[in-house]
Amino acid sequence: MSEFSLMAIALGGAFGSVSRFLVAQEMGRRFGNFLPYGTFAVNVIGSLALGWLATIFIDRSEINSALRLGIVVGFLGAFTTFSTFSLESVQLLISGSITRSLLNIAANTVVCIGMCYLGIQLARLS
Repeated sequence: MSEFSLMAIALGGAFGSVSRFLVAQEMGRRFGNFLPYGTFAVNVIGSLALGWLATIFIDRSEINSALRLGIVVGFLGAFTTFSTFSLESVQLLISGSITRSLLNIAANTVVCIGMCYLGIQLARLS
């Protein structure tokens, strides 16, 4: 792996983590904290983007590999938050909010898988 690829991943990761923080803050401000809406939003957006980009990148070999890595591994890897989703779901369970925890788990799982599929289908239309 080239130094340029590593730098692209690092730069993408920096932008992805800051973007995740900003989206989470805004979602919490707008919708409150009944569910961890920020984590849900970034996972939905990230799933759609990953499905779309992975499909686009397969068909377009002219796209620089460092750019691909910077976006997919760096940006989307830092932007999506499965570990945060897991922690928040467990915290809801521990606090006795079983219904909210299960709703959070179901919504993230179903919607994010659906968005990834949608991203693939949208990319195939291009």
